Amino acid sequence: MTTNNKKKLGLKDKYRYLTRDLDWEPSYQKKEDIFPFEQFEGIKITDWDKWEDPFRLTMDAYWKYQAEKEKKLYAILDAFAQNNGQQSISDARYVNALKLFISGISPCEYGAYQGFARVGRHFSGSGARVACQMQAIDELRHVQTQVHAMSHYNKHFDGLHDFSHMHDRVWYLSVPKSFFDDARAAGPFEFLTAISFSFEYVLTNLLFVPFMSGAAYNGDMATVTFGFSAQSDEARHMTLGLEVIKFILEQHEDNLPIVQGWIDKWFWRGNRLLSLVGMMMDYMLPNKVMSWAEAWEVYFEQAGGALFKDLARYGIRPPKYVEQCPEAKQHITHQIWAALYQYSQATNFHTWMPSDEEMDWLSAKYPETFDKYYRARFTFWREQQEKGERFYNNTLPQLCQVCQIPAIFTEPGDPTRLSHRSHVHEGERYHFCSDGCCDIFKNEPEKYVQAWMPTHQIYQGNCGGADIESVVRDYYNINIGEDNFEYLGSRDHRRWQEWKGEKPAADELPKAG
Repeated sequence: MTTNNKKKLGLKDKYRYLTRDLDWEPSYQKKEDIFPFEQFEGIKITDWDKWEDPFRLTMDAYWKYQAEKEKKLYAILDAFAQNNGQQSISDARYVNALKLFISGISPCEYGAYQGFARVGRHFSGSGARVACQMQAIDELRHVQTQVHAMSHYNKHFDGLHDFSHMHDRVWYLSVPKSFFDDARAAGPFEFLTAISFSFEYVLTNLLFVPFMSGAAYNGDMATVTFGFSAQSDEARHMTLGLEVIKFILEQHEDNLPIVQGWIDKWFWRGNRLLSLVGMMMDYMLPNKVMSWAEAWEVYFEQAGGALFKDLARYGIRPPKYVEQCPEAKQHITHQIWAALYQYSQATNFHTWMPSDEEMDWLSAKYPETFDKYYRARFTFWREQQEKGERFYNNTLPQLCQVCQIPAIFTEPGDPTRLSHRSHVHEGERYHFCSDGCCDIFKNEPEKYVQAWMPTHQIYQGNCGGADIESVVRDYYNINIGEDNFEYLGSRDHRRWQEWKGEKPAADELPKAG
């Protein structure tokens, strides 16, 4: 009779066997030839074994956990669809926030998946490779669950079709697209600083919490469910982000100025990108959660402030131009909404002017700015719409060469004057919305002179037509008058009124002209 004296492996040993012990030292190829991108950014790594993996997750455990979440998620999505959950939301205006999400954020999740899959290949440390592999799979899962959750809305509302096609072409979607293209075109360490740290750790709560809370407040249980399903993944991503930055800083003192420069750059790029999320919070949600100013205070000023105090021991200071944000948070959402309102003939969603009740809410949340600078303008535009003279801007705006947002923001300290910077590089003048974007360009002009600027391309005739209507219809693949323009009287609005048994709005849709 024989007995099996082999002990069951502990979690620590199992993790080591399935990750670190799969690594090997190359024998017939040079390490720098196998991992050519690990050194060109100037980052110095002295010991990859110092990389810590707080979750110590192996692939078999990963699939088990994710499979359980998938079962619960799709059961709820099926129930939502079978019970016509789209009729339980607060108002059809809310769906425009989903249009922004599916065309502006979900494709970026796919870009993040591609980025992590690529950079994971270029680290010689096995711990970093495993972490990037896990996050790559997470990001791919997120885009899939988001598409499935919103596919039900696509059956009933306009503007959700061809979201990936629109992401690559529609002018305002070049803002999120350029952010992730910029990160993916960087080296592996800068990519991790940009996405894992600056975006996932410092700024991700400002993205996902408003969207998921907004969904909950407006009766959208499908979106809430995929948000909860992704939350445990986001916890890993944030932990990876903090580990990345601390690991790099602890490896060599020469890494500090490089990392500080990346934090400055990617904070500013993320801050500009999130202005779209702030606009959604303040204007697109019928049932509002909190203002953008309040969210910025909670999730950046308080949480981010504590983070940078902690990182001060490594020599890291708060990002450059962060001192402009307390003032900017009082203005940017109103400025973004004003821009998208007058250019909604070229977007995949509807816009409208807020009601008196909503303006009162904005006034209470922004007591020092809304009434003084924005209420009169919005009231006038609403009166024009009611007279059948809805305002559309038929000229194309000047875009910032870096963040690609139209130059609509105002000068720090003077909300009555537009902020504009320019810089001449190799005989050609480039334009920017701020000192932050101008500095980013000056540091890497060779990268940003290649930016695909939508308004420039339209004027050059590279977008399928000489007039805006042809571009929107043929190049963007947007159904004119159904996917865009004024919400009141739109097909989304009329369908919602039919569900609710209300008197239908006028059939004639307002047109630009």
